[in-house]
Amino acid sequence: MRIARFTTGDDPMYGIVQAKDGREMVYGITGDPLYTEIRPTGTILPLDDVRLLAPVIPRSKVVCVGRNYAEHAAELGNEVPEQALFFLKPNTAVIGPGEPVVLPTYSREVSLEAELAVVIKRMSKDLEPAQVRSAILGFTCANDLTARDAQREENQWLRAKAFDTSCPIGPWIETDLDTSALSIASSVDGEPAQTGSTADMIRSIEQIVSEVSQVMTLLPGDVILTGTPAGVRAVDAGSSMDVTIEGIGTLTNPVVRR
Repeated sequence: MRIARFTTGDDPMYGIVQAKDGREMVYGITGDPLYTEIRPTGTILPLDDVRLLAPVIPRSKVVCVGRNYAEHAAELGNEVPEQALFFLKPNTAVIGPGEPVVLPTYSREVSLEAELAVVIKRMSKDLEPAQVRSAILGFTCANDLTARDAQREENQWLRAKAFDTSCPIGPWIETDLDTSALSIASSVDGEPAQTGSTADMIRSIEQIVSEVSQVMTLLPGDVILTGTPAGVRAVDAGSSMDVTIEGIGTLTNPVVRR
């Protein structure tokens, strides 16, 4: 099931995206699927007639794992850490499909990073790996934009990773997905950048979510980014980025400099 958050110009709504007669449609549902039972409202709209929004706005946090693909760690000259490397993005970093990524004024080298994102559906603490799937609502595409020059200059990554618009997610949440070996790719202006597979993750989704939950309580709507494959590249103002994950779809965002 594909859960989207969208607008037709009024207040945001949630809906289920399904094909009908060869055309993608959005079937409106009541409330927020994180907190209420999914019930149809009777609203049915062509997908092309709505504007998709970030499928979830995290109530508290976006948790990211660094260097979870060996080849990506190597391309930046880093070792694979023995202990999972976690960092945070604030919810002000989150934007949806089609929304512009605004390059921060202090950086001249911002890179894209295609990632599979996990959306948490219930309050969770100290999960065992076998319990993780029951705590997940679904999965979406994410782009972990990184100010690479700022990252090199500091031991902590706040300026590099947490700037406004640095976490596009979408286009929707896919609830039924085997994530063991999904192709994951990115491109800039149609030119391929990254190509990889979730099968190459050093730590599995179950391991990552379990480890995060040992550190902090996860809340409904929290998002966890699971690392990026090799091939990251810098993006410039005026370009357009695509993140494509098998079984989910494509997340597209333009790049601007204010």
